[in-house]
Amino acid sequence: MTGASATPAAPARPLRRELLLVAALLALVALVYALQGSAYATRMLVEASAYAIIAVGLNIQWGYAGLFNVGIMGFIVAGAAASVLMTVPVNPAFWAGSGAPLLGEALVWLLGAAVVVALVSQGRRIGLPKGLVTASTLIVAAVAFTIVSAKFDPATTAIEAGAGFIGGFGLPVAAGWIAAGLVAGAIAFVIGKICLGLRADYLAIATLGIAQIIKTFLKNADWLTRGTLTVSPLPWPVPTPGEIGFLWARGLYLSLAAIILVVVTLLLERAYRAPWGRMMRAIRDNEAAASSMGKNVDGRRMEIFVLGAMLMGLGGAVLVHFTSVFDPSGFVDLNHTFLIWVMVILGGAGNNRGAIFGAVLVYIVWTMSEPAALTLFSLARDWGSALFGWVAPADLDSRALQMRVFVIGLTITLVLRFAPDGVLPERLRH
Repeated sequence: MTGASATPAAPARPLRRELLLVAALLALVALVYALQGSAYATRMLVEASAYAIIAVGLNIQWGYAGLFNVGIMGFIVAGAAASVLMTVPVNPAFWAGSGAPLLGEALVWLLGAAVVVALVSQGRRIGLPKGLVTASTLIVAAVAFTIVSAKFDPATTAIEAGAGFIGGFGLPVAAGWIAAGLVAGAIAFVIGKICLGLRADYLAIATLGIAQIIKTFLKNADWLTRGTLTVSPLPWPVPTPGEIGFLWARGLYLSLAAIILVVVTLLLERAYRAPWGRMMRAIRDNEAAASSMGKNVDGRRMEIFVLGAMLMGLGGAVLVHFTSVFDPSGFVDLNHTFLIWVMVILGGAGNNRGAIFGAVLVYIVWTMSEPAALTLFSLARDWGSALFGWVAPADLDSRALQMRVFVIGLTITLVLRFAPDGVLPERLRH
């Protein structure tokens, strides 16, 4: 009788725990609204929503499939750049100048080179040895890179000397966000073809390096992104603050970002409980066993890697349009890779609700730690001077601004100590 009465209570504990944590998070959000004002708090929630989309993308890669991706920043900046290219107004000077036809010719050469390299890489289909195919592919790729670079040089020089940069296509923001996901997914497909067969640590190194390559290219491609000169202002998918005011505009943007996040989460939850999701978890937990059962391990990993990267690109586009400025230099590993990992680990890998919870909580801690540290340091300076005659260091305020890294480090340390699976861990069904 005792055992029968204890059984129904067990499933209620995780639900009660989730409700308490969500209530605490809502109380924290309400506190931010009260202390910082509605405009500031709404801006923070919009950015947190964009980070939540990115965190869900990482969660399905790591939590569903065990893929160790530390090149998140590369997919974010690539998605943002694609959306910028689609949505910023057309630059008439580019289309009227000599750079447009030269760029078109260079793109044709790029497409042809990609086809040739792809054909050579399939040499094993006609019986060529693997070593010969690999060597031939590398040689052809090097020759193709040299030729294509020579074709691009006069085009980029003409564009930068004349129009400055190519501008965009002036399409709606929705088209830009779709393009962001597609471009990030296409990059992930190429990376996956090369790197998904590597061990987890090698995959991490490869994705980290490729992310730096993407950022460096965009930062130095003045003809494409204006480089450090930035592209601004970027269009919004909702009425701008100049049209309806800051609070209403940010509120509408927050609603749109939240709708996207909810739709993405519901679709992923449905997939998680479907045979596809069970197969992904089987591959994650025991790759050898899943392979012995006839599962296409590499194919399924490619699917989840591309899908996660598409969400990262989409999140990057949502974020960059809200800030209204695209600057490739502004994308850094601390904010756009390390912070995303903290969000997923703190929330609980394998649980999308945990990833969203972690994203909102960590971003609030990240943004509020600076003003909180400034307030505490100012109180310490005033009270220390009045009570003990203490003379504070001249750079005390600048030291306070660095406290956010310490606070995030302390937070993740405490979580790993007391909740190593995250505050909302994956619910395993046996």
